[in-house]
Amino acid sequence: MDVFTQALPALGDAFALILQPIVLGYLILGVVMGLCIGVFPGLGGIAGLSLLLPFMFGMDPILGLALMIGMVAVVPTSDTFASVLMGIPGSSASQATVLDGFPMAKKGEAARALSAAFASSLFGGLIGASFLTVFILVARPIVLSFGLPEMLMITILGLSMVAILAGRVAIKGIAAAGLGLVVGTIGEADAGGSLRMASYDIPYLTDGLKLVIVGLGIFAIPEIISLLRQDRAISKSATLGAGWFEGVKDWWANIWLSVRCSIIGVVVGIIPGLGGSVVDWIAYGHSVQTTKDKSNFGSGEVRGVIGPESSNNAKEGGGLVPTLLFGIPGSGSMAIFIGAVALLGSGSIEVGPSMLKDNLNFTYSIVWLLALANVVGTVLCIASSGMIAKLTTIRFTLLAPFLFMLISFAAFQSGQNFADLVALFAIGLLGIFLRRFDWSRPAFLIGFVLSNPVEKFTNQAFQIARFRFRESMEAGLEYIFSPIVLVLLVITVISIAIGIRQAKSILAEGDVKSGSKRAPFIFLSLITAYFVVTYWNASLISDRMMGDKIIPMVISIVAIICCLVLIVKMIRQPETDMIFADREADGEDAEAAHGLWPTLAWFAGLLALSGLFGFIIALGIFLLSFFKIRAGETWRKSVMLTVIGVVFMCFMAWTLNRDFPPGLLQDFVDLPWPLGSA
Repeated sequence: MDVFTQALPALGDAFALILQPIVLGYLILGVVMGLCIGVFPGLGGIAGLSLLLPFMFGMDPILGLALMIGMVAVVPTSDTFASVLMGIPGSSASQATVLDGFPMAKKGEAARALSAAFASSLFGGLIGASFLTVFILVARPIVLSFGLPEMLMITILGLSMVAILAGRVAIKGIAAAGLGLVVGTIGEADAGGSLRMASYDIPYLTDGLKLVIVGLGIFAIPEIISLLRQDRAISKSATLGAGWFEGVKDWWANIWLSVRCSIIGVVVGIIPGLGGSVVDWIAYGHSVQTTKDKSNFGSGEVRGVIGPESSNNAKEGGGLVPTLLFGIPGSGSMAIFIGAVALLGSGSIEVGPSMLKDNLNFTYSIVWLLALANVVGTVLCIASSGMIAKLTTIRFTLLAPFLFMLISFAAFQSGQNFADLVALFAIGLLGIFLRRFDWSRPAFLIGFVLSNPVEKFTNQAFQIARFRFRESMEAGLEYIFSPIVLVLLVITVISIAIGIRQAKSILAEGDVKSGSKRAPFIFLSLITAYFVVTYWNASLISDRMMGDKIIPMVISIVAIICCLVLIVKMIRQPETDMIFADREADGEDAEAAHGLWPTLAWFAGLLALSGLFGFIIALGIFLLSFFKIRAGETWRKSVMLTVIGVVFMCFMAWTLNRDFPPGLLQDFVDLPWPLGSA
């Protein structure tokens, strides 16, 4: 009762704080900045908060909080534009939205998809803020009760969604997840520092691959290349199609799905380290599980938009729970948020238990600001949707070079290394073939995201469990099978059982027709050979570092078995079997006006020119050549579009205080920014 007695006055004080006109002005400014950041694929909340960080020093605490919360709250809403209209995940929290939102846009239902997404995002954001209000009071014992076994089970629950998203050939989806897991283990191991995939002898891979690069490569590049080959607009209709009210009606008709996925978002957001990277996949898997007719998923099912969008906004409220209660960042953006709060005012505010004790009014100000920012952000997104949605009716050949430009810039910012662009191209090539042969890209990405948590929690839990079992069998079993673990285990088993039973009716990559045996068999053989290499590389690690080698070895063995089963099935089954799915056999890709390799060569050309002359000089050459030769535009229009692209890129880099990828030219000639480094 004393807790509520202290909380109610603090809630009132917080309400009075944020209703000041200047605070509302900073909140709106943060929302506008977040909207602009979220629209550009690959940037997201981390880039936005990094932009604000230099301005936080000495700023009035409530104004700084308003600016940051405004930005954090709206990015998961505004990144829907890229996911729905362009088929490019705006951030790691909007990847699942692409699966059904983009097909809806291509069918001329962009407005319906966007309105359903915005209504879901607003509802999820408000649910997240409401839960945050309560959790500030009661969540401390809940979060503290999550030990290593519980964290491991949450991670395994995330992996179990592979069963839902595996597609018509479930074992192919499992192999795709295994591929994501082993790709995620590349680099130095956390436990002992052993170097996995040492045979590569590539220093860049020591730190592993970045999520931004893998996400853009697996989802963005395949869709851009596919649309560019067809040489048409994203949407065949010049209108937005079904109206805004239909999307809102869709959301209302699925209100309980939105409620459940919002709760999923809050719960997953609470667990540090998972957050936006996995929450939308869990919500998407739940949406599929709870839908009777699953045939439309992957080709324009509105429930596939409502579920992920409800969860990724609610996740922000959940992510603030460990951040505010314990000073533990629930995600990368929350880590920057903690650092920014420390810079506010005189530095007297410190995120964690002391903030709840000494600055409870500021803590609840964050709650109110989060709720208000979701409302303002949704209104602004709806107001600007008409203008942004018109992008779907523009000939895609005019948009593609700008998208190549943006994702290359975003990929480079992840590590400030030219090798980031090479990695983007390589992962993009993998994504193209996964999409072509109906290997589940969501399953691959889930595996990649969860590879580190699986390894870390398994090793740590094993070490502690070993000591507990030395004490007694009872102590060991009690540690491993806590009540929370048992509940999560039951949920995971149910999820896997339902997923396997329903896999054949789920089109993870849409309806892909069967082709000849040759191409799918060659791709499967290459994937199998890669798993053999990963197993061999892991086996080279000393047995003294068993924790570094066991996970990649086990995953490789399971994946090799899956691939061998697929090889046997391919040998025995006729060409008409769905195991031989190939987009080049039938459909839009097969009928495309341009071939895959000539189209991909344009993107490769941008990277090659960047390696020689630096990014900005290469960008100018690339854009001018592309618009004149590939798009067939006049010299005047080509020059104008090139200037717009280069100036916009320079403005963005200057605003974010970022450099461009250098080339060999910069090693010999000292050039001023932006042609050289600042």
